[in-house]
Amino acid sequence: MSSEDTVVATPESIVENKPRRQPPYGVILHNDDINTFEFVIETLRKVFGYELEKCFFLTQEAHVRGRSLVWSGTLEGAELKREQVISRGPDPVMKAKGALPLRVTLEEMPQ
Repeated sequence: MSSEDTVVATPESIVENKPRRQPPYGVILHNDDINTFEFVIETLRKVFGYELEKCFFLTQEAHVRGRSLVWSGTLEGAELKREQVISRGPDPVMKAKGALPLRVTLEEMPQ
């Protein structure tokens, strides 16, 4: 390589190898007019380990606003939490009235 072929690295030409942070994902609980408040609260307590007061607040928020952010974290964690909620099935008391498992979705959260 001659002196005429010298390559100069500029800040624009250096590619950083920093790991990209995965965005957090939220688990969203949607309102449900068939499953009982008691069942929803019990599900939140069992799946997320929250105190009774927090479970009541999140359930009430979903009821009034139509949805409630009940958990946020990694995509894998959010997928696991969603599956745990769904796997509890419908409220046994309301199953005969057409109750289905609680509706929970995942949403990418702003960083």
